[in-house]
Amino acid sequence: MRTVHTDNIRDAIKEMCIEANLILSEDVKGRICTAAEEESSELGKKILFQLKENMEIAKTESIPICQDTGMAVVFMEIGQEVHFEGDYIEDAVNEGVRRGYREGYLRKSVVGDPLLRVNTNDNTPAIIHTKIAAGEQVKITVAPKGFGSENMSRVCMLKPADGEEGVKEAVIETVKLAGPNACPPMVIGVGIGGSFEKCALLAKKALTRNLDVRSELPHIRAMEEEILVKINELNIGPGGLGGKTTALGVNIETYPTHIAGLPVAINICCHVNRHVTRVI
Repeated sequence: MRTVHTDNIRDAIKEMCIEANLILSEDVKGRICTAAEEESSELGKKILFQLKENMEIAKTESIPICQDTGMAVVFMEIGQEVHFEGDYIEDAVNEGVRRGYREGYLRKSVVGDPLLRVNTNDNTPAIIHTKIAAGEQVKITVAPKGFGSENMSRVCMLKPADGEEGVKEAVIETVKLAGPNACPPMVIGVGIGGSFEKCALLAKKALTRNLDVRSELPHIRAMEEEILVKINELNIGPGGLGGKTTALGVNIETYPTHIAGLPVAINICCHVNRHVTRVI
């Protein structure tokens, strides 16, 4: 049994909230830089170079990559041999978010009631997903999610007979409907299987996977590659102004499901696909 003080969790999450909003991961940066060189549309190329310049300024000047610094989504894989001491773990997570957004001078975008719409003024509460894992470590991923792209996401309860083609159509249709509203170039997270809520969680988790790591399942890997090609043939392009770079990547995660269902979730993220992972 290993003891972890929740102050360590709090401090890590504070730092991760700031880091995620200032510095894009290397895989996303690499895709943007490559797209800027390869884009055939002159306007699209110009926009991609502006995005590249923007992320360099954000890192150098320690300012947010995007003014929408997102709602904090926190994934925690907690080893079953871990014992927490200190504050209640969810309180520690939210305190880390609170300190990160205040000390990092990040925009506070969370309202306490979805209908009354009063801002909490500290970007809490976070969305917290916990999973019990083997071992004695705590793996934390902080993924601030902006809502321009979040609002363009969908859950589709397909029929088993819709099959692979139905899944592809659902993803591509969702991207078409999003158009320029999701601030392309986009990253597409897709969850297939499970239940209504499970496929949405899979899609969200898919966005945190390195874009250079493909699915280990051959048929899913082929779908990721095919869907990305078809999305980039839509000519939505950078900023929605035309071009072949509509998406930087498509990541698909799957889970077993019921014989009568084929749940599919499409979680769209803009080019600012923020996520930072640490192991404590």
